[in-house]
Amino acid sequence: MATFKAWVIDRVADGQRLAFRDFDEADLMDGDVTVRITHSTLNYKDGLALTGRAPIVRRFPMIPGIDFAGIVETSQHPDYAPGQPVLLTGWGVGETHLGAYAEKARVPGDWLVPLPEGLSPEHAMAIGTAGFTAMLALMALEHHGLRPEAGPAVVTGASGGVGSIAVALLARAGWHVVAATGRPGEAAYLRGLGAAEILDRTELSGSAKPLAKERWAAGIDAVGSTTLANLLAMTRADGAIAACGLAQGMDLPASVAPSILRGVSLLGINSVTTPIAKRRAAWARLARDLDAGPLAAMTTRVGLAEVGNLAEAILAGEIRGRVVVEMA
Repeated sequence: MATFKAWVIDRVADGQRLAFRDFDEADLMDGDVTVRITHSTLNYKDGLALTGRAPIVRRFPMIPGIDFAGIVETSQHPDYAPGQPVLLTGWGVGETHLGAYAEKARVPGDWLVPLPEGLSPEHAMAIGTAGFTAMLALMALEHHGLRPEAGPAVVTGASGGVGSIAVALLARAGWHVVAATGRPGEAAYLRGLGAAEILDRTELSGSAKPLAKERWAAGIDAVGSTTLANLLAMTRADGAIAACGLAQGMDLPASVAPSILRGVSLLGINSVTTPIAKRRAAWARLARDLDAGPLAAMTTRVGLAEVGNLAEAILAGEIRGRVVVEMA
């Protein structure tokens, strides 16, 4: 069997060890589709896995990386044939199933999505889990009945991966977007993506009051904890916040007052085990609704061998927008 290059995490006495090395194709896990990976990306969760800062990896050895795009090499699945371009996000890949920071992957075909028309593998990974999550959040707000005429929409962590795409998608959909960020130097970047206002994240970092002045009708939050509590307290009557991240923490020091006294809703976004029909619908909308210009403006490219050096940077909030990992 052939070998290929991969980042591999092994368990050691004091935690885990990360190495870029050859991996034997015979050691890939069970699945009915083998994919030659051409592109991947770097998410906050990938940074946690690569560094061991959180127990993301639950099987060793593990190839990390939760997203990939590539070409089917072999398939026993009725929906996929050799040569077909596909993508994958979620499903525990890079956590419990060997993942994307490698030149090959073998997975169940039911986890795959055919690459939508109009998207290249590179563009799909510029979107990745971050963009997929942002679209799920927008769809949840729309399903809740919220439209741009209801008022502004706030995005936290706006200069990060989820936040950048959320700003672009909301602006494209006609929303007045308030972009909350801790990096004032990114104001021009965020306005270029469509943000109408820039909010210093310190305005959302203090202890949340049960209720505060109503400021927005909707929001997409990638931060959690105190920030999410403040968002809810500041949301207009019958508004909603879609929560999809926990960079600040898993706690929620909030009151039920916004829900009971204003009818504010908290919408949870799960991008890992999203049903296939909803998954395909979200990717079809991303292919149609996400402008190529803003996507290019938020994307940088690195080679597979460089991934390990970027883990600390994404955890420290030093990476703007999206990173595409090229295997070639």
